[in-house]
Parts: sequence; C-alpha cells; structure tokens
Amino acid sequence: MLARVSYRINAAVERYLPEQRLFLKSDTDTRFIRLRPLTQAIALSAATLFVAWTILATAILMMDNIGAGSSREQTQRQQAVYEQRLNAMSDDRDRRAEETLRAQERFNLALRQVAQMQGRLLASEDRRRELETGVDVIQKTLRRTIKERDEARATMASLTLADAQTGASARGAEGKAKDTEATLSYLTDALGAAAKERDAMAGTAEQADLRLSEMEADKRAMQRRTDEIFTKLEEALTVSVEPLDKMFRQAGLSPDDLLSTVRKGYSGQGGPLAPLTLSTSGLSGSPEETRANALLSGLDRMNMYRIAAFKAPFSMPVNTPVRYTSGFGGRNDPFGRGHRNHEGQDLAGAYGAPILATADGVITYAGWESGYGRLVKIKHAFGLETRYGHMSQIRVSVGDRVSRGDRIGDMGNSGRSTGTHLHYEIRVDGNAINPMTFIKAARDVF
Repeated sequence: MLARVSYRINAAVERYLPEQRLFLKSDTDTRFIRLRPLTQAIALSAATLFVAWTILATAILMMDNIGAGSSREQTQRQQAVYEQRLNAMSDDRDRRAEETLRAQERFNLALRQVAQMQGRLLASEDRRRELETGVDVIQKTLRRTIKERDEARATMASLTLADAQTGASARGAEGKAKDTEATLSYLTDALGAAAKERDAMAGTAEQADLRLSEMEADKRAMQRRTDEIFTKLEEALTVSVEPLDKMFRQAGLSPDDLLSTVRKGYSGQGGPLAPLTLSTSGLSGSPEETRANALLSGLDRMNMYRIAAFKAPFSMPVNTPVRYTSGFGGRNDPFGRGHRNHEGQDLAGAYGAPILATADGVITYAGWESGYGRLVKIKHAFGLETRYGHMSQIRVSVGDRVSRGDRIGDMGNSGRSTGTHLHYEIRVDGNAINPMTFIKAARDVF
C-alpha cells in the first residue's frame, strides 16, 4: 500500500522533478545514488524553508536593532530633558537661595536702622523729659521769686509807713528804700533771665517734638518696606515647600516624622537654621522677630525636605521604555491559582535592560528567592526598602552601598514569571505600599 502511494506521488512529481542519478566512480567499480522525484521535492522544500527562515530571522534581528537604536535615542533624549529640568530646578533653587540671602541681609540692615532710630527716639524722649523737668523747676522758681517780690514790696510799704509814723530820720528811710530797690532790681533781672531760659527750653522741646514726629514717620515707612520684604519671602517659601509637602503625603509618609528623622541624623555642613534672636533693648518678641523666625523655620523645613527627597526612592527603576502590566493590589493569578494579592508593580521591557537603584541605600539581599527569582533588596533611610525581582543577572553583592541611578542588575524572566519584566516593590517598616505613589509623586516635583 505504501509502495503504491509512493509510486503515484513520484509519478506526479516526476513531470517537474525528473529522477536523477548521482554516479560515484572508483578504481574498481562504479556506483550511483538514485534521487527520486519525491526525495528531490523534500530536499528542495527543506532548502526553501531554511532560506525563508534565514531571511525572516535576519529581518527580525534588523528590526530589533533598529528598535533598540530608537529606544536608546529616545532614552537619551528623555535623559537630556530630565537633566535640563534638574539643571533648571537647581538654577531656580540657587536663585531663590540668593534672593533669600539678599532679603535676609536687607532685613538685618532694616532691623539695625530701626534699632538706631529707636535709640535716637529714646534719647530724644529722655531729652524732652529733662527739658520738661527743667521748665517745671524754672516755673516753680519764678513763682517763688514773684511771691518773694510781692512779700518784699509789702514789707517795704509797711516799713515806709512805720518810718513815717515813728518820725525816723530821712537818711535811714532813704537807705532802706535804696536797699529795697536794689533787691527788687535783682529779683526783676532774675525773673527776666528765668523767662528767657523758659522760652528757650520751650523752643527746644518743640523742635524735639517735630524731630520725634519725623522719626515716627520714618519708622512707619521702614515698617512698610519690611512688611513687603517679609510678604515676598513668605510667598516664595510657600511656593517652594507646598509641592514637597504634597509629594511626601501622597507617598504615604508623615512629613513631621520624616523631618524629625532627618534632623536626628543630619550631620552635613550647614545644619538646621537657628532662630533669629535680637539683643537690642525693647525688640525681644517683636512681630518682625516672630516673622523672621517663621521664615528661618520654613527654610529649615525646605532644606530637610530636599535631603529626604534624595534619600527616598522617588525615581524610576528603569531608564528604558517599559509597559505597566500588573499593578499593586488584588489580581487574578497569572498561573490560574485564583485571586491573589500583588505587592508590587510589574514593568515589562526588553530582556537585559538595566535595572537601577531608585535611592541611596545598602544591599541587604542579592540572590535567588522562591517566586521572585533573582532578587535584590535595598535598605534605604526612613524605614524604606525596595525590591527588584525576576532579574536575568545580578550586578551587586550584599553589603554594597549604592546611589540613586546605579545599575544593580538586568531585566529578565527568572522565578515565577510569564515573561520578561521587573517586579518592583516598596516597603515601609516591612509593609508593602503602592510603588506608583512614589513614581507619580516624584513626577510632580522632579
């Protein structure tokens, strides 16, 4: 039966592929190999399939190379844009810092000027009080002198009357009259001098009041300029701090606890900004001092936020194009094991794509773990931990210190996985949280 079918097939194919014979001649005999039409058809088909497979594989490789080149160019463009944004933010931050320093210098100069004016004002007030006291003394002296003059006049009148009644000698009466006139003349001169001094002191007091009014007007103008400076500084500080505060709250971190942790471990140059204290008499607890301390506290908070942002994993674990395949939370198990909880974010990409550390930290695990495949764990500040699973290759060891952006491995398909991807986790004090919260929060600031 098989021979009959083979014969019919050879007969049908022989019209296109006639039977061929391959002769092999030696010194003693000659042999040949018969190539039937069916054998030729099978060989020709196999050769055609091999050539087609070669062409298809070459085309796929060329498309992959072209796609990889486009991805690299896109990645380089994105990295250049990201660096430009970072440079722009750095320049803006430096400008704001310079403006803050200049405003603080202007504020300190204004405080010194206010202190000097208040010192002059206090000295003028003391002088005015002294003048008022002198005028009161002169007025009392004048009243006492007028009273003594009136008493002397009364005494002279009584003495004149007594002399007339007793018939005293004219010479004695004339001497007493001259003494009385001399006394009156002395008192009159003293009263005139006292009146002139009183008028001079009154003029000095009036000038002091005028100078006091001018100084108070200058003080009010200085206060308005100081208020404008404080208002601009407070607005700039609010614009800078609110996005950072929002970013940490969206990431599920308590800003107060975060800042407290940063302050405890802060050991770099600069240090927290100390509250402003003025030693000038009368300025302790003034509104200007209160507002200045509030601004310094805000600057300290912004500086602590900046340190915390660079220590927390606010960045992408890959710098190549990826697709978000499976998110955080409940999902149907890809291996058909029912509804399960997924404690990370899956990012599908090219096999061997670089996996990057998302923040500074220490490698606590680098090896194979059931379910994760090749896994790397990094311990960060503030009780944070990141995990990178299903790698094809691990490039770090336990105990290594890494910085944000350092390559720690390659994307792969190891462990319990259905395809090439990265399983990325973030844990706070051992509890898994949604990594997209950190990634989206970072996009609002960085």
